[in-house]
Amino acid sequence: MPKSILITGCSSGIGKHCAIELSKRGYKVIGTVRNEAQLTSLEDYNVPCVLMDLHDLKSVESGFKEALALLGGKLDVLFNNAAFGQCGAVEDLPVEALIKQFNVNVFAWHHLTQFALGVMHSNKSGIIIQNSSVLGFAAMPYRGAYNASKFALEGLTDTLRLELLNTDIKVVLIEPGPIESEFRKNALKAFTDTIDWQQSRYHEDYKKELARLKATGAASKFTLPPSAVCDAVLKAITAKNPKARYRITRPTRVIAILKRILPTRLLDKILSKAA
Repeated sequence: MPKSILITGCSSGIGKHCAIELSKRGYKVIGTVRNEAQLTSLEDYNVPCVLMDLHDLKSVESGFKEALALLGGKLDVLFNNAAFGQCGAVEDLPVEALIKQFNVNVFAWHHLTQFALGVMHSNKSGIIIQNSSVLGFAAMPYRGAYNASKFALEGLTDTLRLELLNTDIKVVLIEPGPIESEFRKNALKAFTDTIDWQQSRYHEDYKKELARLKATGAASKFTLPPSAVCDAVLKAITAKNPKARYRITRPTRVIAILKRILPTRLLDKILSKAA
C-alpha cells in the first residue's frame, strides 16, 4: 500500500479534503499551499504543508525538495491538483492570460512530475495522479484557456502513461465534473482582472457568466462534494492496476458517451447549452 503522498493545492476544496482524509487513513501526507498564511491550515489534521507557488518554477522545485525531506526521501504518490480557471471568449483572451493559464495548469505540473518521477524511478514504483476535468475532453464556450490547458494535460498524461508501461509507475487521470470548491471564486477574479468584458461583443453573454461565477452554493444539481474525488484517488492508489481514467459526476460520464456517439455539430449544440 502506498504510504507517502504529496498533494498540491491543499488550502481548500479537493486538495484539502483529500489531504485530511488520506491522513486519517494512515497515509503520510504532505500538502502544498501558495502563501505563508496557509502553511498552518492543516496542522490540526496532522498534515504538514510546504510553500509551492505554481506560477514560479523555482518555488515548485524548492517546495518539492522540502516535501521530499519531510517524507524521508520516499514518494509513493503525487496528486497534481492545484489549478485555476481563466474564463473568457477565445478572441478576448490576451496572450499573457493564456500563458499564465498554461504556466500553472500544465508547465508547473510537468515540472513537479519530473521531480517526482526521479524519485519513483529510484524506488521502482509510484503513482502519478492528475486532476483533470470534463473540460479536458469536452470544450465549452468561454472556457477556452482552461479547456486548452486541460486538453494539453490529458495529451501529456496519456503519453507519459504509454512511456511508463514497462515500469511499475502508474499514471492516472481524474476527470471531475462540478465539484464543491472555491474554483468559481478564483475564476471570477481571473476573469475580471483579465477580460475587458464591457467592451466585448460578448458582453451580454458575459453578464450571465459573471452571475454564474458570483453565485454561491452548488454550481448545478449534479454538483458533488470533494469526497467524490477523494474516493477516486483512494481507488487509484489501492488498486493493483488502477484505471487510466476515473470519471466523476453524471455530466462527465454522460458527455464522455455523447462524445463517442454523436456527430460534432449536434454535440456542439448540447455543449453550448450545457455551458
